Amino acid sequence: MSPRTREERFGLSEILAAAENAEPVASVDVVAGSLCERFGARAVSFLIVDLIGQGLVRLTHEVQCGGHAERVALRNSDYETVLRTQRPRRLPADDGGQRVITPVTNRGDAIGVLELTLPDAGEEVLRQVREAAHALAYIIVTDRRFTDLYEWGQRTTPMSLAAEIQHRLLPAAACCEAAEFTLACALVPVDDIGGDTYDYTLDRDAVHLSVTDAMGHEVDSAILATLLVNALRRARRAGCDVAEQAQQAHQALLDHGRSGFATGQLLRIDLDDGHAQIVNAGHPWPMRLRDGVPEEVPLAVDLPFGLFSPTSYTVQDLDLRPGDRLLLYTDGMRERAGGIDLAALLLDSRDLHPREAVRVLTGALMDACHGDLADDATVLCLDWYGARPASRHTTGGADPAAASSP
Repeated sequence: MSPRTREERFGLSEILAAAENAEPVASVDVVAGSLCERFGARAVSFLIVDLIGQGLVRLTHEVQCGGHAERVALRNSDYETVLRTQRPRRLPADDGGQRVITPVTNRGDAIGVLELTLPDAGEEVLRQVREAAHALAYIIVTDRRFTDLYEWGQRTTPMSLAAEIQHRLLPAAACCEAAEFTLACALVPVDDIGGDTYDYTLDRDAVHLSVTDAMGHEVDSAILATLLVNALRRARRAGCDVAEQAQQAHQALLDHGRSGFATGQLLRIDLDDGHAQIVNAGHPWPMRLRDGVPEEVPLAVDLPFGLFSPTSYTVQDLDLRPGDRLLLYTDGMRERAGGIDLAALLLDSRDLHPREAVRVLTGALMDACHGDLADDATVLCLDWYGARPASRHTTGGADPAAASSP
C-alpha cells in the first residue's frame, strides 16, 4: 500500500486539517473524535509525561481549569512498557472490549501515551491508532507554542519563580534522535533550585551539548544560569568555536554575574568525521561506556566560568567511537546521593534507549535520597553511532531488544 493510499485510508490529512481549524487546546479532542468516528473508540485520553520523567498526568479539561489531575506512576506499569518498547499494548477492558495504550513520540522524545477502549483492536486497527498517535505528537509539538495546557499537565507540584526561570532555559525536547546519535537529558531539581541546566542543538555539521551548574540556590542561581546559558547560545549561534563560547560565557559572568561562578562542560561533535572536542570548566569528569566497560574520561580541568579573570579554556579532543555511550552529569548525581554507583547503573542500563537509561539513573537517585535531594541533579546520555552514514533505520525510539520481541 502506497503512503498516499494509507493516508487517505486513515484520513490523516483530515485530522491535521481539523487540528489546524480547532483551538490549540483541542488537539486531543480532534484525534479522539476521529478515533471515535472511525473505530467506535471510547474513553480516549492522553497522558503526558511529567517534568522529571517518573510519572504521567492524564490531560483533561479540568487540568486546564486548575483542577486536580490524575497522576499515574510509571514504574512497573503498562504505560512504562509502552514507552520503553515504543509499541502499542492491548489489554482486556472492563466492558469486554480492548484497552489500547500507544506511545505519543516525536523524534525519540516520549511526550506521553494515548489510551482508549475499542470494541475490536485487530492489527490493522492497531496500526491506524498508532498512526493517529504519531500525528498527535506532531500536533502537540506545534500547538504547545500557543497554550500553557501541556505545561500545566506536566507540573505535578507548584513551581517557584526560580524553578520557572530554570525550566525555561532547557530545550523544548529532552530527547533527540539522529542518524549519527541519540541523546536524552533530565534535570531533577531540588525545592530551592541549584542552578543546573543542560542544552543541546543540532546543525548541519555538528551537534553541540552542554551541562552547567551555577553556584547558589533559588533566584540568584537561576539568574546566574540564565546569563551562562544565553551567553553560550549567543556565541554558538554567532558561529564561535567551543573555546570562544567558553570565553564569552566566562566574560558574561565576570561582567554581570555579581561574583557568581558556574562549572560546566561544552562538547562539539563533528557529524562528518566524528571528531569530538570538549571544554571542561571545573566540572566532574564524564563517564563513557565502551565494549561493556564503564570508566571515567580523565580531562584537564580549567577554572569554572566567572571565577577569576583573566583565564583561558583548553579545548581537548574527546575519544568517541561508534558504539560508545557517553554520560555527562552534574555533581548532584554524586554528592550526598545515597551512594549510587553511576558506573554500575550505566552498565546495567546499557541495553536501554538513552531516554530510558536516563530515567533509570534519575529514578535510582530519587530512591537513594528518598526524594529529598540536596542539590539539583542533571544527566545527559549520548549514544554515538558513527560519522554521517548513508542511511539508518530507526525503531522510533524503542529499545532494540524490545522492539524486535514478539
